[in-house]
This record gives sequence, structure tokens and C-alpha cells, in this order.
Amino acid sequence: MSVFQEYFDESHQLVRDSVRRFVEREILPSIDDWEEAEEFPRELYLKAGSAGILGIGYPEQYGGSHEGDLFAKVAASEELMRCGSGGLVAGLCSLDIGLPPLLKWASPALRERVVPQVLAGEKIIALAVTEPSGGSDVANLKTHAVREGDCYRVNGSKTFITSGVRADYYTVAVRTGGEGFAGVSLLLIEKGTPGFTVGRKLKKMGWWASDTAELFFDDCRVPVENLIGTENMGFACIMANFQSERLALALMANMTAQLALEESLSWASQREAFGKPIGKFQVLKHRLAEMATQLEVSREFTYRQAAKMAAGKSVIKEISMAKNFATDIADRITYDAVQIMGGMGYMRESLVERLYRDARILSIGGGSREIMNEIIAKQMGL
Repeated sequence: MSVFQEYFDESHQLVRDSVRRFVEREILPSIDDWEEAEEFPRELYLKAGSAGILGIGYPEQYGGSHEGDLFAKVAASEELMRCGSGGLVAGLCSLDIGLPPLLKWASPALRERVVPQVLAGEKIIALAVTEPSGGSDVANLKTHAVREGDCYRVNGSKTFITSGVRADYYTVAVRTGGEGFAGVSLLLIEKGTPGFTVGRKLKKMGWWASDTAELFFDDCRVPVENLIGTENMGFACIMANFQSERLALALMANMTAQLALEESLSWASQREAFGKPIGKFQVLKHRLAEMATQLEVSREFTYRQAAKMAAGKSVIKEISMAKNFATDIADRITYDAVQIMGGMGYMRESLVERLYRDARILSIGGGSREIMNEIIAKQMGL
């Protein structure tokens, strides 16, 4: 039984086929131009919403499909990565980190108002946790929210926020209580709220097609009904969200490596040196074999953790391991792909050049490699 037969059924193949056609029709013809422009058209959200892609994994009552079917989401995520742009996928799918806390813990009225618009691609949502003073140290965030009557008065700032420029809704981590994790809450803050401003669009090493921004809150007044969950329970919501985000990053890393391997194999079969294809030289054959082996191990381990998550099991340690392993493999395979392709691998017209740049963020986002090791060590009782 192959890995795909074990984890994916016919319905998942239908999802793959649908998303693959969408990528071929709506993304691939323009992706190089969008990368150079460092943005993609907002209209793509509407198209992805209309095609049902944004709603995969979400409740039907809000316009979603395949609720509770994690491997439908996995299949869609992998096919979106076939566009070769981690930035586009990160931007188009920012709902997958911004929306789940609201869907799980917000009031019914807030869910009814926001979720259908986001799944339809009419509105964009972002998650705002990281601050200039610290990234992975969520328990010590500085943005404060003080309740005053029927509003919270918010002061502080966020940075490195994916979809931060164009988002309409922001799931924002704030401090409503004392120091540490017990004083953190989540608020939904809407663009246009007085006191809330979006800063400059940040320029990045990779993920060019995604917009990344700074956010500023200066006596920003947010209605109390925009509280997500109960006051001071935000840290638990964020941590629960992180498990899915780390799975998504591991999947993205594996697909980044897959594309780099495919490009390397194609190049090795066509490029000639000393009278024969370079793939016929033992040194390259063995390198390609090692790349394929590393990827296969990483993908299988990631799928296994997804299967446990789908079964409702806790995989705090294992998903941290999967993220670290997958991102390490993506770093290694994209490096090798550039080396195999030589000068062409260094050119902007080469897909592996983009994959190499894009891969670097994967071991940082969603909790850095070092934080993952800290989590693993704690789960081991160290």
C-alpha cells in the first residue's frame, strides 16, 4: 500500500484535481509577474472562494466543505504549492491561521458576520501575534487592551503580519490581564477602526508575493463583543492554533522540497557534460537518491502526525519534530537543487532559486526551530 493510498481516498483525489486545475488556470500563467510585483491581485481570493478552495475544512453552514476532513485540507494545500510560490500560498491562505480561533471561540453573532465573507473571498483575515519586542515569546506580548465600558482600548504594535496590508479583519493577541500567558486575550479588530493604522509593506528575502506589514494601535477602541473566547484565555487559543499552523508549514516544506527535487531530476536528465546527461554520473545519481529518501521520510512522518491529529490525538511533541525535520530537509534539498543546476539555479528565472529563498522562512514561522526543540525537550520531561 502506497503512502497516498493509506492517507488519501477518492474524495481527496477529487480535491487534488480541482485545486490543480485552479492553479494551472488562475495562478501559473501569472505567478512570475506577481512575484516580481511582490503582490497578487485581490481578485484571486474571490476566485478561490468561488471555487470552494478557501472553504475546504470549514463548516458548510458558513460556506465551507469537508469539515473535519484534515486530509482534504492536506491535499488542497499540497496542490496550491504546485504554483511554486510559498508567498502566494501564505497570503491566499492567511485565513487558515486567522480564522480558526474565531470559528472555535467567538460568539455566534461574530462568526455569522465574519466567517462566510472570508470563505467566499470577499474579505481577508490575518493573525496578529508577533511584536517588535519578541516573536516566539507569546506569553510576554506587550500590546495592551483595557476594558472601558462596552469597548477595549488597545495600545501597541505588531510586525511581520502576513496579509497585514490588505486584510479586512485581524485576530489580534492582546494583554488584558497580568504578566505571562494567563493575561492574554484575542480580539477581532477591523480595518478602519479609529486608532488602528497599517504601517509600511515590509520587503523580505522570500515569499515576495505575500504582503507583510506592521500594525499600530493608538487608543484603538474595539467593541467588547469582538472578544474571541473569554478574557485571558487567548494563550490557550493561540497554542491550539499553532499545532495546525506547524502542520501546514511542514506540508509546505515538504512540497517545496518536492518541487526542487522534480526540477533537479528534469535538469539532470537534460543537461549534458562530457558527452552524457549529468544524471548519469554516480555522484549526482547518489545525491538525487539521497534527496528523494530524505523527502520520503519527512513526508511520511508528517502524514502520520496529520493522521493522529485527525483522530483527535495530541501531537505537541511530534508535530514540532515534524516541522523541524521537514524544514531542515527543505533547506537541504533546495540547496542541493541550486547546486545541481549550477549557474542556472542562481538565476531569477529558475524555480529553484525562488524555492531556495522561500524555504528559509519555514523554520522561523509558526515558532522557530529553537522553540520547537524547547517544546520537544519539555514533552520529554527535560
